[in-house]
Amino acid sequence: MSTPSPHHDRTGRANRQRDHAERQHDLTARGLLRTLDDEAPALVVGEAVALDVQPASIALRLAGGIIDGIVYVLLWIALVIGGVVALSHVEDDAWLSIWSVVALVLAIVVAPTALEVASHGKSIGRWAVGTRVVRMDGGSVGSRQAFARALIGVLELFSTVGALALLVALFGARPRRLGDLMAGTFVQLERIPRSQDPVVSLPPDLVGWASVADVSRLPQRLEDRLAGYFRTATTLRPDLRWSTASALAAQIAPYARPVPPVDPERYLAGVVALRRERDVRALASRARTLQGLAEVASARPTGFPHR
Repeated sequence: MSTPSPHHDRTGRANRQRDHAERQHDLTARGLLRTLDDEAPALVVGEAVALDVQPASIALRLAGGIIDGIVYVLLWIALVIGGVVALSHVEDDAWLSIWSVVALVLAIVVAPTALEVASHGKSIGRWAVGTRVVRMDGGSVGSRQAFARALIGVLELFSTVGALALLVALFGARPRRLGDLMAGTFVQLERIPRSQDPVVSLPPDLVGWASVADVSRLPQRLEDRLAGYFRTATTLRPDLRWSTASALAAQIAPYARPVPPVDPERYLAGVVALRRERDVRALASRARTLQGLAEVASARPTGFPHR
């Protein structure tokens, strides 16, 4: 009995990799790969873990920044007026000049820093638009990050009326101003509407097929693509939807036998419904087994005295 040579193995792997690349290129060219596999630009931390977060848009950040700017300017005016009233009996005007500078520092540096740390990245403007500042690893900002953002914000927000921050935010996949780049933070969107996955039903004409079909060998990657297809099917153009269903059905056919003589989308719906029914039965059986084990484990041994 002969064994395959290393050269034959390498050739086979190369052919499989080339076939996979061609299929991937075909999906990408037709706009299918992003629909089925990709998501919005993910935030990847140093441990190569992708965080499920959505960066806030420039429009939301601009709206929150305008609200915060108005609040901090009003705070500075209130502090100045309070200082004028408190120092009204002082004849030296230098104290009023000193207090105006101190009030400015308190309003545009100290107050934003303290508010971000106390509220874990919130501010009045961010609370209004539903955003929050977090570290690049997704954690809450600390005093160091908040102080850096506030200090650099004096230059890019107040000195240039936000023009420098807007210019920097226009470059890159996520809108981050100079203070975010220096502090290692970004602003994420918190008010994300919850989407509910559609419930796929078994087509009536596939009831007979479901009694003899075998879908137990379906790989997890294809099951994930099935779920992604039915989540986004209503948003696809008719031609793109049909081509997506046909491509998926061709990939699933070797693992879900027999293939019924129906259109690809009805075939995919039947596979999803059958897999769901199979998983429900498996979970119910596991629950019954665990319940039986719990009853046995908690039962009193035979002949054990009651106390």
